[in-house]
Amino acid sequence: MGGKITIGKLAVLLAASDPDEEDELFQIAEKVGYKFYKGKAGSMDSEKIFAAVETAAKRRGLVQEQYREEHAIYHALLDAFHGVCRGELALGSILRSAGLVFSIVRGPRIAEDYSDGEWLAVALYGTIGAPIKGYEHEVMGLGINHI
Repeated sequence: MGGKITIGKLAVLLAASDPDEEDELFQIAEKVGYKFYKGKAGSMDSEKIFAAVETAAKRRGLVQEQYREEHAIYHALLDAFHGVCRGELALGSILRSAGLVFSIVRGPRIAEDYSDGEWLAVALYGTIGAPIKGYEHEVMGLGINHI
């Protein structure tokens, strides 16, 4: 991972990485103090995707059950989902089949620089399309929010 390490870049690279690339990214993220998680979510129902990401964030200790932290994960996820849906966000049934890998990263905007506090980044990467095999295409979304 060349260049400056930022929370958004790390989230995107984690979400799009193959298993053989993950170990290096995990080591880099841990070395500079980021907390992170990578998982999968898929559904035709956006609420199920939101629930999967928010639940993972809470279970992995990336988000505490406090308003400001729950608010931060929700808005980071909402922004990422806008990217996946090309800006036309439809909550509920999205009438498309989505298979997504997600990453959640918590820490400073720029590695090791906590001068502006902690942030949350959510990246979504995968496919979306008509619920017919072969009719999907790649999508990516990124959302970053201050805690």
